[in-house]
Amino acid sequence: MSLTTRLLGLAFASADTLVEIDASGAVVFAMGAGPIGGQDAATWVGRKLVDLLHDGETPGAAVLSSKVGARSAPIACLVLCGPDRVRRVTIRTFVLPQLAPAVSCSLSYEGPAFSLADIETAPLLDAQDFLASAGRALGSQALTADGVAFGFLDVRGLEQASDAVAERLNRRIEATLQSVALDRTTAARLTSDRFAVLRASGDTRDIAAEIMEAGRAEGVALEATSNSAPVPPGSEPLCVLRAMRFAVEACLKDGGLANPQLAFADSLKRTFRDAETFRSVVKSRDFAVHYQPIVSLDTRAVHHFEALARFNANSGPANAIRMAEELALIESFDLAVAEKVLTRMRQPGSGLLKMAINVSAASLATDVYIEGLLRLTSSAPEDRRRLTVEVTETAAIADIEAANRRLAALRDAGIKICIDDFGAGATSFDYVRKLPVDSVKIDGAFVRDIQTDQRARALVTGLVEMCRAMKLSIIAEMIETEAVATEVRAMGVEYGQGWLFGRAEAEPRTTLTSAAPVRRRGAVEAWG
Repeated sequence: MSLTTRLLGLAFASADTLVEIDASGAVVFAMGAGPIGGQDAATWVGRKLVDLLHDGETPGAAVLSSKVGARSAPIACLVLCGPDRVRRVTIRTFVLPQLAPAVSCSLSYEGPAFSLADIETAPLLDAQDFLASAGRALGSQALTADGVAFGFLDVRGLEQASDAVAERLNRRIEATLQSVALDRTTAARLTSDRFAVLRASGDTRDIAAEIMEAGRAEGVALEATSNSAPVPPGSEPLCVLRAMRFAVEACLKDGGLANPQLAFADSLKRTFRDAETFRSVVKSRDFAVHYQPIVSLDTRAVHHFEALARFNANSGPANAIRMAEELALIESFDLAVAEKVLTRMRQPGSGLLKMAINVSAASLATDVYIEGLLRLTSSAPEDRRRLTVEVTETAAIADIEAANRRLAALRDAGIKICIDDFGAGATSFDYVRKLPVDSVKIDGAFVRDIQTDQRARALVTGLVEMCRAMKLSIIAEMIETEAVATEVRAMGVEYGQGWLFGRAEAEPRTTLTSAAPVRRRGAVEAWG
């Protein structure tokens, strides 16, 4: 059993820990984080997995025992963190063919560890963990036949209570929400007085009335209201999750929302509509591609073009791209853009136009995009040498090892790889270190400010030195003035892109109108 195979299994599961168990349920291999900070899960080897779980209030251990040997829906459990502490964990079991007959289990931790004494009132999840837990619940087979509802609970008046009473009431609120939440985990505290919960729509308990009664028992006049919006049967889980994220984020903004359940319902309808519209646009290819030149800073000759999708009224695709990534629609769009670009490259009179096409990191999660692009270029493999794929960081690469393998297949075929917006996010450094990269494009926000912001200048200088040491080609984005072009060229940047050289246009134009000196005017350089 190779370590690479196990790493792929861990990445595939998108989990914190991967363990393998034999037919008796004993852990024979463990990799990843334990439930306590700094703990190595490898210490579990030799122990029964179910013995590592607390089975008091949750049937996790018993359910897990019955699921071993089969691919399971998410199993909510409590994992032991010591003699009297536990932490929530979601477990999936599955079999990797290379590791059979061993059964693999992925563990994803949720929230902090808490005392067994507080098991009925474990800390509620924060907004981020809540959305992650809700996403797993929506994607599982454990949803009730009655359907699901997304609701909010507002509680006011806790400030009237003493600290001790307020603590007891908060624990009662937490216990009440967890008792109605799916898998007992899909409940969160969003603000000091607003809570969210994903629950069975057929559950008729009036949790607001229960909270007010608890307040009266403590001598505190609480005001509590609960509202919910049902999720239509048959809804796509990703659409529901996107609408939930919108409503939750709106609650966290200053002032929040008066009726977040209505915001969720409206967002859900809008998401359904936008997703269908986007599918239609991709299927009919009802979008345009514009081309922005990237020039050699030494000669000012066009080196290649970046292909940029445009929707209505020449608008950029940023919002549509984010939606497509969230709803797993981005692969088909990225391939549709590639198809249009290749068609343009093959038009009579196009010469040796070279193009860069964007691919979302989300499209590198499977082999679909890579196989599709290689298929599109199979009839004219020479086109691959004129093509660059720019990996954008709008969505993070979840499995960088698998992405490395997929991009290497493109590079082996002659397609070059570029990292877009380099320096803007922490993951871009991992991309350069772990992916088969030919060039980087330094984020324009730094380039634009190098003459007025000393930190931006220092950062760009450092990035250029690092990339040159790695023998990577460098492109500077957002060059709008001659002064900036001159400065980045002096730093060692080879290529530039920005309004100084030309905006994105419906047709690639190799003759620039810039007043800057141009040598070999109108030429299109070969790849360096």
